[in-house]
Amino acid sequence: MANKSGGKKGDKVERGDMSVREAGRLGGQARKEELGHDGYVELGHKGGERVRELIEEGRKGEAEKNKSSKH
Repeated sequence: MANKSGGKKGDKVERGDMSVREAGRLGGQARKEELGHDGYVELGHKGGERVRELIEEGRKGEAEKNKSSKH
């Protein structure tokens, strides 16, 4: 799969002097310093809660879809 620069997927895409991968790594390090370990733990719990909510919404939607298609 080609990216916008015409290279293959996974190739380094340059933006100035920094690759996208490097920019992401530096951003992640900055966020890590900002949140610390406990902040990452809390963020992970929030993400897990949101995933459970989305799964439940999907299940309800499927149940309603199946219920309405039977009538």
